[in-house]
Amino acid sequence: MTARSQNSASAAIDPEVFADIARRSSRLLEAAIKRHAHNGHFSMGDEMGIAKAFFDLAAKMLADPFKLAEVQLKLWQDYLALWQGSMLRLMGQPAAPIAVPHSSDRRFKDPDWEQHFIFDYIKQSYLIAAKHLHRAVAQVEGLDETTAKKVDFYTRQYIDALAPTNFALTNPEVLRETAASGGKNLLAGFKNLLADLERGKGAQVQVKMTDSSAFKLGENIATTPGKVVYQNDLIQLIQYQPRTEQVHARPLLIIPPWINKYYILDLRESNSFVRFALDQGHTVFVVSWVNPDEKFAGKSFEDYMFEGPLAAMDAIEQATGERKIDVIGYCLGGTLLACTLAYLHAKKQAARVAAATFFVSLIDFEEPGELGVFTDEQTVASLEQRMNQRGYLEGSEMGNTFNMLRANDLIWSFVVNNYLLGKDPMPFDLLHWNSDSTRMPACMHAFYLRNMYIRNALRDPGGIVLGGVPIDVSKVKTPAYFISTAEDHIAPWKSTFAGAKLLGGPVRFVLGGSGHIAGIINPPASNKYCYWTGGKPAGDADPWLENAQQHAGSWWRDWAAWIGKHAGPKVPARIPGAGKLKAIEDAPGSYVSLRLDAH
Repeated sequence: MTARSQNSASAAIDPEVFADIARRSSRLLEAAIKRHAHNGHFSMGDEMGIAKAFFDLAAKMLADPFKLAEVQLKLWQDYLALWQGSMLRLMGQPAAPIAVPHSSDRRFKDPDWEQHFIFDYIKQSYLIAAKHLHRAVAQVEGLDETTAKKVDFYTRQYIDALAPTNFALTNPEVLRETAASGGKNLLAGFKNLLADLERGKGAQVQVKMTDSSAFKLGENIATTPGKVVYQNDLIQLIQYQPRTEQVHARPLLIIPPWINKYYILDLRESNSFVRFALDQGHTVFVVSWVNPDEKFAGKSFEDYMFEGPLAAMDAIEQATGERKIDVIGYCLGGTLLACTLAYLHAKKQAARVAAATFFVSLIDFEEPGELGVFTDEQTVASLEQRMNQRGYLEGSEMGNTFNMLRANDLIWSFVVNNYLLGKDPMPFDLLHWNSDSTRMPACMHAFYLRNMYIRNALRDPGGIVLGGVPIDVSKVKTPAYFISTAEDHIAPWKSTFAGAKLLGGPVRFVLGGSGHIAGIINPPASNKYCYWTGGKPAGDADPWLENAQQHAGSWWRDWAAWIGKHAGPKVPARIPGAGKLKAIEDAPGSYVSLRLDAH
């Protein structure tokens, strides 16, 4: 057998592969046709107002043809410079690039994007077009704020989608793999695409980000020993096994967001915030929220307060005998914590919380960052209609929204890896957690979107009412610690800074490096990033940062020193289940184990 025939044999593809692809494709197509037939039409609506936004943009651009011509002239000048530079390179002469990717842009890391003449030309051509397209829409005057944000956001989505890295014929790594495997990578990628369509029940592509089969709760993630000591419809309360002989008298309650599951705070031993807090001598309790279905449709935001932190506080008092505790709220959990503190103040029970910590939490929603694209009146009304039909917001829909904020990292990199290269994603605990999202009850989520994002009512005294009590966060005198992160796209730090100023008590504001997750889950041993400390938040955020002091490494130790002053004297360690509340089951509990794909 010749070398060529050996290569052909090794590249031969089993006909059963094609048969399997055909069968699965047929099933998905049939399901799609039935679904649309049941709905009675193929939807062509503009529920989010995207088409209208771009129609408005086009009208404004055409109304100023001179500015449009100026944009086109600058684009033509850059392309002319690229052509001249490329000709010099082709003739072996040095030529400086006209456009280079940002240092953080990992799409063009393959050496061929720099070294190969054709791919370098494609890369620069794309970057020039992207720059001028984005500038063209950003410079249009006369658009209202909502329309301008939508145009900016979806223009960037369009630009990212059209990157040459996302297409087989213009990605050098994909071309090499296709040649080496005889096209097997593309068939494997198509099978991966079919699998993701099947996981999305044919209605959407649920891109697989990690090998979730590699993780099991309680075995290699969420492994810190503890017991569920209380539960109701909405929460299980976990009390963790102490790691010190003596503990602070005041227990520590952690309220995570219910958009995702709590174990982001307990992924592995090396980066577990829960374990770190235990090592500092705290009795740690964590709320584990239920993953709601249609039966929870009527659960309200105030239900989440009463059955969440307030119920947990009562349970902790039973378990430990301590009425006064310290509390942490993460993201949406921090927004709920601010509401709870104001409620307790109005009820003359403010002393129940000695100190409050807010992880990347919004109280003032005036500038919600790019999430504002999804929280205008038209989009929220459309979302309410969908939620009212089902009783909840599907977790994958929320997850897709967050993924779009970092589309190149959380969408397109996996499209290339899974579909073009035909590879399976690597096991990664953080991405496993990111994919393990939860539903939002219709009543609660509608209240949250309308009162926080649209009305921004939490910052106004009495702007919202919970349990018959007008909520006024300015009355909260509880000492507070705010940790925000410099690259946060979900809770922008300048917005969390504005919210911290609303509280009426002493506030320590700290700015960490990185983003919403990596900046929070940043143990000291990793020696990553940095953080800034300064005076009490007042005035504008930029002057605060200019006068702040920068420190290397993690903010965790700074928080540990601060919370230690509010945690009370040392007492003998408490064993979960040894008090008035008996153990129900081992941590991590059953509520956190329910995945969306179980429904």
